[in-house]
Amino acid sequence: MSDLMIPSQSTRKIAPWLEAIWDGMDLSAFPNAVLIHGQAGTGKFPFSIELAKALLCEASTVTKPCNQCEACHWFDSGNHPDFIALVPETHRKLLPHGEFENDVDSPKKAKAQADADSDAPEKKEKKSISIEDARGAIEGLSIGSHRGSNRVILVYPLEMLRADSANTLLKSLEEPPKNTIFILLADRLDRVLPTIRSRCRLLAAPRPDRLTGLDWLRNQLSNISGLKMNGADIESIYDEQGGAPYAVLDSLIARHNKDEKDELTIAIQASRYLLQALSQGARINWLDAADKTQKARYSILLATMQRWVSDLQSSAQMGGPRYYPKHEAAIKLLAQQARLPKLLRFWKSLIQARRHENHPLATRIQLEALLSQYQQVFED
Repeated sequence: MSDLMIPSQSTRKIAPWLEAIWDGMDLSAFPNAVLIHGQAGTGKFPFSIELAKALLCEASTVTKPCNQCEACHWFDSGNHPDFIALVPETHRKLLPHGEFENDVDSPKKAKAQADADSDAPEKKEKKSISIEDARGAIEGLSIGSHRGSNRVILVYPLEMLRADSANTLLKSLEEPPKNTIFILLADRLDRVLPTIRSRCRLLAAPRPDRLTGLDWLRNQLSNISGLKMNGADIESIYDEQGGAPYAVLDSLIARHNKDEKDELTIAIQASRYLLQALSQGARINWLDAADKTQKARYSILLATMQRWVSDLQSSAQMGGPRYYPKHEAAIKLLAQQARLPKLLRFWKSLIQARRHENHPLATRIQLEALLSQYQQVFED
């Protein structure tokens, strides 16, 4: 193995359950494209940011990133000229220094933007990567890197690329420019074009075991001033989020900040109401449930229903609930009442809905159809 290695997890901003992947990286023989995939909320994005920084680090030290060289400082300030991030508007805050709203080098620009924001009506952020952004990034690859070293292109989430943007990316993957590295991230590998997958080295980001994930989460929460929660609530939310520690952390922070317009806050409230409705079985008021939850992201509501039905199926087969042990009594009772063939058909309906969850259809109409079908699971 080469001398140019990235440092161990103990000195880097890497989640402990991703340590094995991190330690296996070799910067001197890095592929032109890697596709990191796995469940949302497991730390893929922070991992990829640190990886990009290591690939751009210009120090001659054994371990990278050094956090001392000029390239590292540029990266941390969010201004490295050879780091290109293709993310939708909804994800830009996840980049180093977000949208750089505190850039002291351009106070006039910051003030003008603030004035424009205060006068303009509330604008909904786009969830897909525009073809203009994709083309702009790809077209710039024809010239050499600004600093004469690597150039890193980060794309997240890959499955949110529009078809035209995906085709633009594919052309560059087929004939990658010199010293250009693509770091692609996907929550759903099944939604990535096979032609893109075949041109990347695939890296599966695992979900941590429950004990490791909860220990990491408690450690993170202990560093947040004023955020206090009892252990039972933390464990309950951890299970509800499918054992994804970063997703749980974001949810708890959103709830702590009490931002009623925050997408995560809306999702938490909607998921909790949806669970209450699902626990009613045949007595569910599906019209009211759809009305009360329709403002949340459709994909989150579908995930909640999938986890609930997964627990129902497990209980129906003499197992126990994995996601909602807090509702174990209700789940066991409903599992006895459910008609198994109908439950399996409803599960297939949820899978089909997940395939088209980003389609611009009215969320309420789709929810009403699914929740009405759920009610029928418990009827003869």
